[in-house]
Amino acid sequence: MNENELSRIIYECAIEVHRILGGPGLLESVYEEALAWELQQRGLKIER
Repeated sequence: MNENELSRIIYECAIEVHRILGGPGLLESVYEEALAWELQQRGLKIER
């Protein structure tokens, strides 16, 4: 996977989290958890 593919996946995951949870209003930790879950669902290994 190259940098462009990885960037696209991260971008798509972030948009999906924003679409589902909406804009500001929740704690940052909620968005972080949701983004981590989305990235893992796409097969990426993450470290927090």
